[in-house]
Amino acid sequence: MEQKRIQWWTSTETNLWKENPNESIHIEHGIADANLSVTDVLHQELEGFGGCFNELGFAALKHLPHESRREVMHALFHPDGEQAFSICRMPIGASDYALEWYSLNETDGDLAMEHFSIDRDREYLIPYIKEALALNPHLKLFASPWSPPTWMKFPKSYNYGTLRWEKEILEAYALYFVRFVQAYKEEGITIHQVHVQNEVVADQKFPSCVWTGEQLREFIRDYLGPAFEQHGLDTEIWLGTINAPEEWDEWLKKKESDFNAFANTVLSDPEAYKYVKGVGYQWAGKHAIQRTALSYPELRYMQTENECGDGENTWFYARYVFNLYQHYFTNGVNAYIYWNMVLEPKGRSTWGWEQNAMLTIDKENGQVIRNPEFYVMKHFSHFTAPSDRRAALQGPWTGNAIAFKKPDGTSVVVLTNPFKDVRELRLAVGDKVLQLQLEPESFHTIVVPEG
Repeated sequence: MEQKRIQWWTSTETNLWKENPNESIHIEHGIADANLSVTDVLHQELEGFGGCFNELGFAALKHLPHESRREVMHALFHPDGEQAFSICRMPIGASDYALEWYSLNETDGDLAMEHFSIDRDREYLIPYIKEALALNPHLKLFASPWSPPTWMKFPKSYNYGTLRWEKEILEAYALYFVRFVQAYKEEGITIHQVHVQNEVVADQKFPSCVWTGEQLREFIRDYLGPAFEQHGLDTEIWLGTINAPEEWDEWLKKKESDFNAFANTVLSDPEAYKYVKGVGYQWAGKHAIQRTALSYPELRYMQTENECGDGENTWFYARYVFNLYQHYFTNGVNAYIYWNMVLEPKGRSTWGWEQNAMLTIDKENGQVIRNPEFYVMKHFSHFTAPSDRRAALQGPWTGNAIAFKKPDGTSVVVLTNPFKDVRELRLAVGDKVLQLQLEPESFHTIVVPEG
């Protein structure tokens, strides 16, 4: 049997995803001089990586000829592709990266959801998702609304506002979620999770809806959970996506919006807790993930939307994003979700914000550009898979590294050298110490088979 070899892949600003020859790895035995050690202590199980299905992404993909589009989708979704995504997000109705704003039922007063329809989704979202599922039938999906139907809100608008807190509206909104899951099942698409609201504290000019922790608790406990039980749905309910607290909220606004205001308010109620399978955090939610995971280690966690930049897709921003992956996994998430997988250049939304994407498609010449954040994701996703476990690390490089242990004992170590000079890594795995010279401001993935 051929012995598995150590692999070491590096990315720098000028040389992305370069495999280093084995001759560049000096191996010794004994761990006394290691500055990073992979231990036998295992933490959370990995559920995977992914991105969000948005209308503007599929619109960009449609500019490509068939073969180029197939290559892009294979890179993202096929189990043997560059990313091998295993869990992805989608909106319920319009996200802020839809071509226009819409919900799945704009018939005012339709409490019975008789006019609920996913016809609009059949133009962009459903074909996008089905192309992905054809490449990976095991791909999992989770969904969240950016806004309820406008007639359920005050004021009556997609952007800004809150859900009308009336019993018949709350019952109808729970039924809206039920109909969504059922309608997609009829399309042959399983919705594995629903997250109650995208960005619960975002009162934005794009589709949004503000919730308090008390409202989330009541809606999950008294309406959404019982509705899913009544209709026999096994779709998981998640408390997400939580985008609080902003660091200045606690003292500048005199407003509590931290762990206690959202996650702990909901999860400390036993009747609400019993319906919640996990918590999704994004953006300012990074400040609350640690306390939530420490308090409720039995739940699962997800980073639900990578911070999306300014459309410039720079190496500088990619280095910042790498640190987000490290932060979230260190603090217990099981999955990490990118935002827009594919966009046209500059990634301009219908409301004017320009955002980054892993892949940029130039509709003028059909060119597909792999941006730096594509490679940040690849450093984490390419050699890992669901059921891998995060392994604890020791040593002064721990703050710049994450390690995963595969079921066969293989270690996958992902790290960055953030410094402007070459640094030596002495990586201890088992009884071996690997001595590696890390290029300045670089990303690395090191795969070390057991034995």
